[in-house]
Amino acid sequence: MLNDPRFTAEVELTIPFHDVDMMGVAWHGNYFRYFEVAREALLNQFNYGYRQMKESGYLWPVVDARVKYRHALTFEQRIRVRAHIEEFENRLRIGYQIFDAERANAPPPDTPFRSRSTSKVANCALSAPIFCLNAWESNHEIFTAAGAAD
Repeated sequence: MLNDPRFTAEVELTIPFHDVDMMGVAWHGNYFRYFEVAREALLNQFNYGYRQMKESGYLWPVVDARVKYRHALTFEQRIRVRAHIEEFENRLRIGYQIFDAERANAPPPDTPFRSRSTSKVANCALSAPIFCLNAWESNHEIFTAAGAAD
């Protein structure tokens, strides 16, 4: 269903000033807000937006959210956020992708900014900055001893 336009919605957003830090980079938690805008557009496409969901008596809470950050979003960057239904039997699983809106073509499947809402425990991974790696290197014994105590 990933490439089926009937199960896909896309919105265009601009990264606002209040979403970025001093370096002009969007705070990582804001990505979920961008995904939510696309999720809402996708559900509305099926006339099953949040109002209809509430009235139906059924809820589809997000019970797992994952993001793989590969590139930063920056202040005033125009982005396209795509939501697509990956599964709808027994649970609703929606996948997300963020694209730079200035690029005409969609990036390849392994493109940055992916998230998936599933029914598993939440997980979010980022590469460690060099100062963290240096701290780990110089305090390796402390971390190893603490891990052995667990």
